[in-house]
Order: sequence, then C-alpha cells, then structure tokens
Amino acid sequence: MSRRRVLVVAACGLLPLAMAGVAEAQAVPGTGLDGQNPQNVSSAIQILLLVTVLSLAPAVLVMVTSFTRVVVVLSLLRTAIGIPQLPPNQVLIGLALFLTAFVMAPAIKTINDEAMQPYMAGQISQQEAFNRGEKPLREFMFRQTREQDLALFMKLSKSEKPENRDGIPTYVLVPAFTISELKTAFQMGFVMFIPFIIIDLIVSSALLSMGMMMLPPVVVSLPFKILLFVLVDGWYLIVGSLVGSFN
Repeated sequence: MSRRRVLVVAACGLLPLAMAGVAEAQAVPGTGLDGQNPQNVSSAIQILLLVTVLSLAPAVLVMVTSFTRVVVVLSLLRTAIGIPQLPPNQVLIGLALFLTAFVMAPAIKTINDEAMQPYMAGQISQQEAFNRGEKPLREFMFRQTREQDLALFMKLSKSEKPENRDGIPTYVLVPAFTISELKTAFQMGFVMFIPFIIIDLIVSSALLSMGMMMLPPVVVSLPFKILLFVLVDGWYLIVGSLVGSFN
C-alpha cells in the first residue's frame, strides 16, 4: 500500500472519532456556542472581551501613568553617558516601575479607597467604580498635560470645545498626556546631555592637539563621564528631578 493510501485510510478512521468528540463537546452544559443558548454565547463573548482587555491592560496603564517620562529619561541618561548596555534593561525597567509606583501612590490610594473597596464590599456598581477610579487618573494627567496638546487632539477628534475639564473625553486626554510626557522627557534629556557633550569636546580637542588622532575619543572620555556622574551623585539628582517634576 502506498504512503498516500495509508494517509487516506488513517484520515477516514479518525474522522468518526473527531465527529464523536465534537458531538460530546456540544453535549456538555455551558459550552454551547451553536446559537441555541444565547446566554452562553453572551458569557463567552464577555470572557473573550475580558481576556482582550487584560492583555492590553499593561500598555494602557503605562500610557496613563508617569512611566513614560521616567523610562525615556533613564534611557536618554544611559545614552548620554555612552554605555548603551549599562544599566541592563531589566534594572532600568525595574527602577522605572518602582519610581512610577512611588509617583502614582496618592492616586492609587484614592482609587483603592473610593472605588475598589466600595465595589468589593458591594456598595457601588461596576460602572460607578469605574467612574470613581478614572477620576484620580484624569486629574493626574490634566496636571501634566499642556493645553496646546489637548487643543490639538480636540481639534483632531472634531469635538466641540467643552465648558470645563469634565467635558474632555478620556480618549482625547490620554494621547495628549503621552505627547506632553514625551516632550518633557526629551527636554530633561537635553539638559542631561550637555555636561557629557562638553567632556567629549574637551577630550577630542586634547587628543587632536597631541596628535593622537587614531585613538577614539570615547575610550578616553568614558571614564571621565562616569567619574563626573559619580562625583555629582548623578542618580540622586536624576531621581530627585524626575520625581519632583510631577509635583
């Protein structure tokens, strides 16, 4: 018997087993998706939507907290010093997450006290808990968002000018907050770059004047950059400036 005939015979033998498995699955209560039980179909769709939201939750939380500014500034600092691999990404992300938790602690406490605990106790509905939990995040984002960025996204969304902040939709506030955070982070990064660029220029000029043109300036300037960063207690200054910029 040829190989093709063997495959055909095997498929024909497995087909009844597969059909029996499908029939058995349809007979199990709570798994019917054939349209005969709309309640089960609705529950399955709700579970699917919940899984989708949970998969996007980390990205959403990153975009509405201080994480964006913190991680961009730390990445620019690493580039300015000239050591792209140090600190490692795990350390950098970990530090950014803990600084984000520190900055967002007041808002998180408010959300827990006014939204999570009452909802867990059954005192408020799910929609009310969502509205209460959204308010502290919106207040935080409004404090850090520039008016021109808000005006830009209000214009792009073709929304009417609201009478107050409560009339600004969250889907307009979030991207405006994000680009405001990016602009602030790049401004802080520019200031950090200046002393390290000065060291590079001094070292390059010194090497050129001594005729050592074949020696890469980075090899000589890197130890001086690290020494300068340690002498001025760079991590203390950077972390203090980052956290203080949210006040």
